[in-house]
Amino acid sequence: MKFGICNEIFKDWSIEDTFHYAAEVGYDQVEIAPFTIAPYVTEISASQRASIREAAARARIGISGLHWVLVQAEGMHLTHPDAAVRQKTAAYFVDLVDCCADLGGTRIIVGSPKQRSLTPDVSPEQGWNWSTDCFRNAVHRAEQRGVVICFEPLAPSETNFVNTAAEGIRFAKQFASPAMSIILDVKAMSSEAKPAPDIIRESAGCFEYFHANDVNLKGPGFGDVDFHPIAQALRDARYDGTVSVEVFKFEEGAEAIATQSLAYLHRVFGRQA
Repeated sequence: MKFGICNEIFKDWSIEDTFHYAAEVGYDQVEIAPFTIAPYVTEISASQRASIREAAARARIGISGLHWVLVQAEGMHLTHPDAAVRQKTAAYFVDLVDCCADLGGTRIIVGSPKQRSLTPDVSPEQGWNWSTDCFRNAVHRAEQRGVVICFEPLAPSETNFVNTAAEGIRFAKQFASPAMSIILDVKAMSSEAKPAPDIIRESAGCFEYFHANDVNLKGPGFGDVDFHPIAQALRDARYDGTVSVEVFKFEEGAEAIATQSLAYLHRVFGRQA
């Protein structure tokens, strides 16, 4: 397994400084939120993409992929009743695949609860079919470019569409493609009736990314979640991908979040810093 961290934690830092600091601390990868660069990935030029990729290479750190992909990208929605909105969203996901690959990333994390939730006039079946259609071209492009789209099951408090790992797996499997999968997230799994380690084992072979955080919205080791059984479950599931630190409360500051989260993960996973 590799350890990563999300770049929005480093608010107001340049991407170059983020890469260098994350590498210095000991991370293997950085996960990029596109809105920290531009509102739409279509506004990130080819030269900018090359520059970011080169900056990561200079810092000797990988770019795992993209997340928070629809933040600030106004006008996108997977289950919108207006077909034109869904078509725009479908085209944008193709753009996201290209951007991810251009940066050297291989995973796109799709949470975006506000941009997928069903409105009262949309049935669950309609929402399922429409969102499936939204991903079809992007999955095809992802196959071509070596990217995996990871749909994220989220808590009912965040969205009313795809709330469990089992639902997410069922959604991803309908594409019958290695380019479509799910991500498991500790905070999100805490909303399910089953313990997170059980969900991880039951999802073995069906998830391609993992977010490490606490139910208190802070980093691993900053709350009450014990990651020891989670780490063992990931080993039991033979997961060998990225474990990426994603937090939503930044009051400790980027340096403390980054260093303490990684130190905790090293202890839990038995990896030397």
